Amino acid sequence: MARRALTTTAAAYAATAALLLTACGGGADDKSPDDIKGADSGTKSPSASTSDSAGVDRPDVSVPKDLKLVFDFAQPSDAKHAAALADAENYIRALKHGIAKQDPNDPAYRFYSGAQAAQYAKSQIESWVKGGWTVTGTDKYYDEDVATLSDGKGVLVSFCRNQAKFYGKEIKTGKVLRTEESLDSYQTWKVLMVPPAGSSQVWKAGNVEVIGKAKECR
Repeated sequence: MARRALTTTAAAYAATAALLLTACGGGADDKSPDDIKGADSGTKSPSASTSDSAGVDRPDVSVPKDLKLVFDFAQPSDAKHAAALADAENYIRALKHGIAKQDPNDPAYRFYSGAQAAQYAKSQIESWVKGGWTVTGTDKYYDEDVATLSDGKGVLVSFCRNQAKFYGKEIKTGKVLRTEESLDSYQTWKVLMVPPAGSSQVWKAGNVEVIGKAKECR
């Protein structure tokens, strides 16, 4: 199964970012199955039956035991940055949860995203479902950068990804579709996190940009 990267132009990204600060929609179809990230069986996120410290009920983002997500991130000292980074991780976990559940309308990713990021998640899950694949292996994220946008509202979370040991697995046969490590194994991610609205304590992914063959991450 080939690895492919989703890219957006700088102009389109900037325009979308401006819109996302006031709206979080859903739906649509974008195609690129291998750019989503995984989830960790040791997730820090509460299950659907529990609440976080702020009393917010969060959905289940658990994944199969043969899938491991590694977030090699430092904890930001700024509380806003820490919250945005934590829910960017949850967005990634939710993507993998949706693939494992084989559900393009899974409530987990919808909880942690809106607008283009929700569209991206749905299309990714649809592609894996269509291919008859689930996910296995280890997916690693590192070299994070967290910055507040110039208007002081949204937070841009950027990081590297190494997917060299992250594989697709055929659901019917259980066959793992292994690939050799190459420049295609490395990506850069930029996730625009939208601040909580009203009484919500949840940061949502509004826009996602993925660029493949990232030499700077190798």
